[in-house]
Amino acid sequence: MPLRETLARVEADLEAGRVPVARQRLRGLVSSFPHDLAPRRRLAEVYRLYGDAAEAGRWTYLEEDRNADETAAFEARYGSPGRRMRALAWRGPETEAATAFAQGQLVAVRTACAEELGHPVDWDDPASYRDDPEDRCEVPSGPWTVGGVLAGAGCLVAVLVFLAIWVNGLVALFD
Repeated sequence: MPLRETLARVEADLEAGRVPVARQRLRGLVSSFPHDLAPRRRLAEVYRLYGDAAEAGRWTYLEEDRNADETAAFEARYGSPGRRMRALAWRGPETEAATAFAQGQLVAVRTACAEELGHPVDWDDPASYRDDPEDRCEVPSGPWTVGGVLAGAGCLVAVLVFLAIWVNGLVALFD
């Protein structure tokens, strides 16, 4: 669907109070047109309706007139350059950015990520900027605790009581 037609639908959705639908349409537009700043700007406006400064900052990160508090919230939520690269949803070379400021921001994020990881990264290869290339699961930090064992035992007792009540009801049904 063309960009202008979808933006018109977004406006109709917002006027009708269908904010989640509008947000989803805009996310699709950003994915389909990653170099166009208009859908990103409109998506930031929708996140402001939710009061989500970090997401508003995420979608205006490439704008020169962005809000400093929203930018700081975005950078705090997406702490590493690799997470910021994923969050910005950019594809292709930075030279395709609509403005020189956007191009500079993209270069800065990619450069910081490459320096942090110690190897070149590419916007079109998410595996190159993944923070944890092996995708390991987080290992528990210590041995079992008394509280953890008691919580697990309590859950087990609750499940057994539920099953006993269920079986008792089933037996009573056929008596």
